[in-house]
Amino acid sequence: MKPFQTLTGMVAPLDRSNIDTDAIIPKQFLKSIKRTGFGPFLFDEWRYLDHGEPDMDCSERPKNPNFVLNQPRYSAAQILLTRANFGCGSSREHAPWALLDYGFRVIIAPSYADIFYNNCFKNGILPIVLSNDTVERLFREVEATPGYQLTVDLEQQTVTTPTGSSYNFDIDSFRKHCLLLGLDDIALTLEKVTAIQEFEERHRQHSPWLFSPHPEL
Repeated sequence: MKPFQTLTGMVAPLDRSNIDTDAIIPKQFLKSIKRTGFGPFLFDEWRYLDHGEPDMDCSERPKNPNFVLNQPRYSAAQILLTRANFGCGSSREHAPWALLDYGFRVIIAPSYADIFYNNCFKNGILPIVLSNDTVERLFREVEATPGYQLTVDLEQQTVTTPTGSSYNFDIDSFRKHCLLLGLDDIALTLEKVTAIQEFEERHRQHSPWLFSPHPEL
């Protein structure tokens, strides 16, 4: 998992509440568990005017010109600004996979569905909770300012606007540690590899019959 320290990135405003995981990545794309290749299908039913299926060439598909990610001013966005209860619905981990594969490293919203929120941290995305008033203010600034960027500092737990306004956000210390160092569940386990090997050796010595190729019956 790629470490996250600071990011200055373009913001895309997705002005909808209660966006569920089937809208983020529809069910027909759940056949793959490779974690990559989902970016072109992010928000598929809103982004395109036709029905999407796995392995389609999205470069030839008709796009919805009214959808925010199809507007040129937001094409390079790395920060998604959205409304309350983002990521509700099913627990599919494909949702953060698709967001990350598209290029989003940060999401800002007033609230999230719990499972989606947890899955973001496990995949290197920083989901930030800011108040409704702050999110509303950011929406107005983004829409009024082409090229609008925010600077997110995970160590300092701040979001800073182009005018210098700064907003603090809360984050669990363990999740913060993992994001700063780029540690997913596998990497966390591997940090204990010596202790695991020592335990396995003690277990082998204590119960050798469990490891014999021809155990006596």
